Amino acid sequence: MQFEVWAPQAGRVTLQCDGVTRALERDPERAGWWRGEAEAHDGSRYGFALDDGPFLPDPRSRRQPDGPDGLSAVVDHDRYAWRAEWPGRPLPGAVLYELHVGTYTPEGTFDAAAERLGHLAELGVTHVELMPVSPFPGRHGWGYEGVSLWAVHEPYGGPEGLKRFVDRAHELGLGVVLDVVHNHFGPSGNYLPVFGPYLTDTHQTPWGAAVNLDAPGSDEVRAYLIGSALSWLRDYRVDGLRLDAVHALVDTRAYHFLEELSAAVDTLSAEVDRPLFLIAESDLNDPRLITPREQGGFGLDAQWNDDFHHAVHAALTGESQGYYADFGRAPFAALAKTLTGGYFHDGTYSSFRGRSHGRPLDRARVAAHRLLGYSQTHDQVGNRAQGDRLAALVSPGLLACAATLVLTAPFTPMLFMGEEWAAGTPWQFFTDHTDPELAEAVRRGRRREFAAHGWKEEDVPDPQDPATRDRSCLDWSEPERDPHARVLAWYRQLIAVRREQPDLTDPDLADTKVAYDEARRWLAFRRGDVCVAVNLAADPAAIPLGTPHARVLAAWEPVEGPDSDGVLHLPGESGVVLKQD
Repeated sequence: MQFEVWAPQAGRVTLQCDGVTRALERDPERAGWWRGEAEAHDGSRYGFALDDGPFLPDPRSRRQPDGPDGLSAVVDHDRYAWRAEWPGRPLPGAVLYELHVGTYTPEGTFDAAAERLGHLAELGVTHVELMPVSPFPGRHGWGYEGVSLWAVHEPYGGPEGLKRFVDRAHELGLGVVLDVVHNHFGPSGNYLPVFGPYLTDTHQTPWGAAVNLDAPGSDEVRAYLIGSALSWLRDYRVDGLRLDAVHALVDTRAYHFLEELSAAVDTLSAEVDRPLFLIAESDLNDPRLITPREQGGFGLDAQWNDDFHHAVHAALTGESQGYYADFGRAPFAALAKTLTGGYFHDGTYSSFRGRSHGRPLDRARVAAHRLLGYSQTHDQVGNRAQGDRLAALVSPGLLACAATLVLTAPFTPMLFMGEEWAAGTPWQFFTDHTDPELAEAVRRGRRREFAAHGWKEEDVPDPQDPATRDRSCLDWSEPERDPHARVLAWYRQLIAVRREQPDLTDPDLADTKVAYDEARRWLAFRRGDVCVAVNLAADPAAIPLGTPHARVLAAWEPVEGPDSDGVLHLPGESGVVLKQD
């Protein structure tokens, strides 16, 4: 078997495979690369030693059986016999479901999660979006401190477990999206800087030195990240990738890393003959991310739209602290602006940032499905001090209104696991760092951060306490009883209506027409012949729809269609979807 590694600053490189060592030779055709042959098979343990250093895991390791600090293991991807014939499932028309493997079930494994995928198929979602699965220290964590970006976290089930999960999802007609982290590497178990200039001090990020995308040596770093991305899509048959915090990918080159990645994914899509897509998390409100490459953009397929979330959250809860400030002043106006223009901050002043922010979307060029809409995510729940979900903040009726907005808006809807039944469990920040100093630093940093916002330190859960993770696991007995069962039935009904009404997946963002009353707390919008209305006030609302001929497709509370004057009488804390006859 051929082994190779990029180590441009090493004077010599030694391979150890199944206890046998041998020196590697420089590759005469690729500067900085070392290569050599050794007997190996699926499961063989190996590592590389640079000069007089210890044997370290392969930067391109496909498996880390003993965690990030152990030796790597060979993976023969051809050994897995795929069951599902899968043509792929594209992003337009999708309903995504964000899932964390470690808390979706108490067992916290791919196999346990796969056993619950039938619930999602019945719910009507189209794609499962897995939070990161690359190896990280310990057993439990969010996954954003991963290393070995080509490998799979062993406690979840390793490479074979992920393949079984994807296979089962595809058998049920569900696509799989994987969250990947290219903007930083975990602080523990990360040996990449020993091998080469994977990081650069030229730029700084919230995690320290930036990933090297434009300094000397960056050609190989970019190839490393792109190779990892393509491996998930090819070797694990994943359908798309969610790219974490791309605003932290600092790249001054003329050919931006994201554009290069987008082109590589499109090439692979043509090779495997199935749709593949990229979704960015971005704080930039920059339309170039989701503008096609031939039109001067980066060519990503979609991005998370936090502005829509912030408007929905402010309208529902009345919260106006931090980044909710600009949305909380007039939340219904903010909601109307995002429903019709995509971004709220499109060049406007952001008080949270202390400057103007964003740029307008060209609604004639950017399809509505390229923005993801949601009322909850792992970030927006887990980064609250106690990990409280919307269900802990508002009534079931207001939760129904949130679902109505998310599942009928112009955007691609995304749900966060458990929200479909108003889960009563929190989703808190938890870690399992094996380095005592790092564990204590994370614990103190978390408590200090929230103490600055008025929380008592003792009220902030200890991330290292196993009970914090255990509290965050879904309670699968909840969907069988009210109010959870009623909320779940509402989500199923809304998803079915979205699937049955072509107007609700119309890509024309400019076609959405909105009316609202800030004081009376109602909002209505029209998409083609479908009209949606929500009343967030406790009292009934008289909403002038302007059409007397509309029938009810779905309603949280019993409601008649509009009267002869075109006025809809909607109960308090309720939503309705109608169709004009």
